[in-house]
Amino acid sequence: MTISVSSDYGYVILVGASAALYQFVLGGQVSSQRKPSGVLYPHMYATKAECEQDKKKLIFNCYQRAHQNYLENLPSFLFFLSAGGLEYPKVAAAAGTLWLLGRIKYSSNYQKGDASKRNSSGAAVHYLGLLSLLGLSAYTGVKQVANL
Repeated sequence: MTISVSSDYGYVILVGASAALYQFVLGGQVSSQRKPSGVLYPHMYATKAECEQDKKKLIFNCYQRAHQNYLENLPSFLFFLSAGGLEYPKVAAAAGTLWLLGRIKYSSNYQKGDASKRNSSGAAVHYLGLLSLLGLSAYTGVKQVANL
């Protein structure tokens, strides 16, 4: 089997690289919250009791959780982006950009300290991008298997 990609696949690579770089932004944000919150290494999170007593610890947990959630979702996103982009690079890049913008908004909402508001606007956007990529990937796979 030979896979060839069009020059438009560069858009897919740029979106994937941007998504990979954003994880470092989130990691830096978590690090910037450690000292002010008093949640020092090796602890990943403050306890519930600590958060109830100190809003800075709750905020830290929200930063940490936004980062962790991003890392949990990044592998499937990158797979769907890469696979769907083989056949439809511009559409995949657009859907990937939508996913990334939604994730940025989701993280920003999460970091405000009220976890219930994380889904207020970013979640729908990133899910729309992800479902689009899932569909592109599935269609690309079916076409490949069926040799259409």
